[in-house]
Amino acid sequence: MKFDLQPKHLINDLIELIPLESNHFEMLFEVASDPLIWEQHPNKNRYQKEVFKIFFEGAMQSEGAFLIIDAATKAVVGSSRFYDFDEKENAVLIGYTFIARKYWGKGFNKSLKNLMLAYAFEFVDKVYFHIGSQNLRSQMAIEKIGAQKTDEKLIEYFGETPRLNYIYLINKK
Repeated sequence: MKFDLQPKHLINDLIELIPLESNHFEMLFEVASDPLIWEQHPNKNRYQKEVFKIFFEGAMQSEGAFLIIDAATKAVVGSSRFYDFDEKENAVLIGYTFIARKYWGKGFNKSLKNLMLAYAFEFVDKVYFHIGSQNLRSQMAIEKIGAQKTDEKLIEYFGETPRLNYIYLINKK
């Protein structure tokens, strides 16, 4: 069975993931327009509409991006995606994740990662994450779910300049 970067619907007790569509731009930008979401991110100006348009275009072209929905209220929580599936290494990346601040510290990020990992591990043996070198919040969160830092690398985000990222790994076993 082949790994599908964008399954039609993933759900657990806190969140639903649905494939990102072009008509989701405004509702997702409403979440992304909070500058504090991006304060530790390598690309700190994604709260600006013109910059976010580039991010959103990359998400659409990735064919692995999701809109994160609060399962109870149906409110938009944020976005995440699968990308760079490597059949040879039997690995995929999860990233480009952002979540509205009102959901921080309430288990939504952990729930999201667990849902995406459970799906990914049906098909692959390794899941990688690129996390900005100064994004301490995301580094701590990914370490809490068992990821190990394996490398440092300049990563070029879609339409943006390369930034230093830490590479984290979670193995299926």
